[in-house]
Amino acid sequence: MTTADFLLALLGAVALGAAVLPRLLARRPLSLPLVFLGLGAVVQLLPLPLPEIDPVADGLWVEHLAEICVVLSLMGAGLALNRPFGLANWQGVWRQLGITMPLTIAAVAALIWGLLDWPVAAALLLAAVLSPTDPVLASEVRVGEPTDAEHDEDEVRFTLTGEAGLNDGLAFPFVAGAMALAAAGGQLTGGGVGHWLLVDVLYKCAAGVAAGLLVGALLGRLFFRARWQAMRLSEHSEGFVALGATFLAYGVTELVHGYGFLAVFVTACRIRSAERAHGFHGVLHDFVEQIERLLTAVLLFLLGAFVAQGGLAPLSWQGAVVGVLLLVVRPVTGWVAQLGAAAGPRERVVTAFFGIRGIGSLFYLAYALDSHDFGVPPEVLWAVVTFAVVASVALHGVSATPVIARLDRLRLHRAKARGAGHSPADHEVAGERL
Repeated sequence: MTTADFLLALLGAVALGAAVLPRLLARRPLSLPLVFLGLGAVVQLLPLPLPEIDPVADGLWVEHLAEICVVLSLMGAGLALNRPFGLANWQGVWRQLGITMPLTIAAVAALIWGLLDWPVAAALLLAAVLSPTDPVLASEVRVGEPTDAEHDEDEVRFTLTGEAGLNDGLAFPFVAGAMALAAAGGQLTGGGVGHWLLVDVLYKCAAGVAAGLLVGALLGRLFFRARWQAMRLSEHSEGFVALGATFLAYGVTELVHGYGFLAVFVTACRIRSAERAHGFHGVLHDFVEQIERLLTAVLLFLLGAFVAQGGLAPLSWQGAVVGVLLLVVRPVTGWVAQLGAAAGPRERVVTAFFGIRGIGSLFYLAYALDSHDFGVPPEVLWAVVTFAVVASVALHGVSATPVIARLDRLRLHRAKARGAGHSPADHEVAGERL
């Protein structure tokens, strides 16, 4: 058996598994990422010709494969959101972005600096890498397919989806700050801080949002209101158009040095708002979700194999403590951020708890290590991030289905008790606060 033949057979098996497993795992305390993580570890332990996985030597491949997976997930998340954009409608999302994320980065950086005694640049990098709620692995707690109704999304799913869609892009300024610190030897001058604020924070975020709005408006017009029928793509139900929209928004934004992750999510939301009730959104969303699921299965399989090959060997007990404490810091900061929000107390706890770490963290680490030395061996950085991701996949993968199902049952019971009838409408159930 040649390695190439084995990898082709393995890729086929992974693809079929990505299609079948979601149905088999429905309503069970297991997630697709958790299953493929375990399968990757098991296959690696068998006497089979699986190649050596080295994210340090093959960082460019890891970076781009994770990058594609994340941008597709961002497009799918934006297309799925039914609730119109607004300060009040999205207040839970703004709280997660403006309070939870900065507090999490600050707390995790302090933990790393105190427990591991790493340079400031490395501590900030790892904190920024582990800060975003992953749009890929958060599928268990995301909103479902796009529908005609604008208010049929419960507060937990909507907030986590919106947060995951935006905070992957908003982690970039903090990663860029860590890279600037590393380049400056750990000490930024006033000019360096000013450059970071003006370029990495203000310009690149603004460019990402502006490019997303512009590309989304143009594509929305093309899809739904083009003068020539042949150009009105919504009438042809071709799902691969979503790939074109994703890569166009991402590529154009990166060419003007903006944050492409932000642009893709904003583009998806803008396309969604162009013709909110059209069934073409479902076609685009379903196609993107299928590709995303396949890439997720491949990446988590490889991550499981990497762990079985000894990827966690450089991990110290202090690094493991940081990974575990991250699972405590996020719920605390998330709960603080949601105080006074529209969600009920149970919903606030669940929203705070499900800060899932995953593919986005792998991308950011590979991206940063590609060009900078942070004064810590890359193998150690990969070990800490991998441990945090594996711990998150295990904890959240087991708990997501039963916790979300419990909230759904409580909402349904509340809606019936309030006189909504035996079969209340989706918006009546989603509107219940727990």
